[in-house]
Amino acid sequence: MTTLQSIYRHPLLKPEELQAIVDAHEKTVYRKGDYFLKKGQTANEYYCLEKGLVRSYVIDFSGREITTGFIGENEIIIDVMSLFQRIPSSENIQALTDCVCYRIDFETFQQLYHSIHGFSEWGRAWMSESLFRLKQRSISMITDSASERYQALIRQHPEILKHAPLKHIATYLGITDTSLSRIRKDFVSSNVGT
Repeated sequence: MTTLQSIYRHPLLKPEELQAIVDAHEKTVYRKGDYFLKKGQTANEYYCLEKGLVRSYVIDFSGREITTGFIGENEIIIDVMSLFQRIPSSENIQALTDCVCYRIDFETFQQLYHSIHGFSEWGRAWMSESLFRLKQRSISMITDSASERYQALIRQHPEILKHAPLKHIATYLGITDTSLSRIRKDFVSSNVGT
């Protein structure tokens, strides 16, 4: 199964409809450090990531970069508000590694979304899942310790630890680099011999 077939899998999509959606994408390559979207730009497309790691981030009130999300393989690179509300992005979206992805522009997406019932159902399901994950993250930032958030990140997205700089991981977890180093050291110590 290809990346696009995996991402768009939905029981209401017929094989020929899925193929039409797949065919509407254009393969694109981004190099490490390239931007998919910069703050102030309005998103005109989104991407399905086949290979690589991407992060989204904002600049806080004191000028520091704060990582708001990581996008891994077989996930969608998108600023939902910018794309669908047609407003300038408040985030930057940047490749952390070389990336291979598939781009679909807003107009093509809209045509397919409104003409293929299974695609609109897929979109509703994807958006619901995205909102659910965002809510879980919001609650976790309040109720879980930094160590628990780090362990969850290891379980859910081990590739992030291999490819993302520690400073980006720390800001994503809402902690300092020093705290992350201590948590990592404690985690390694507690898992020796297990």
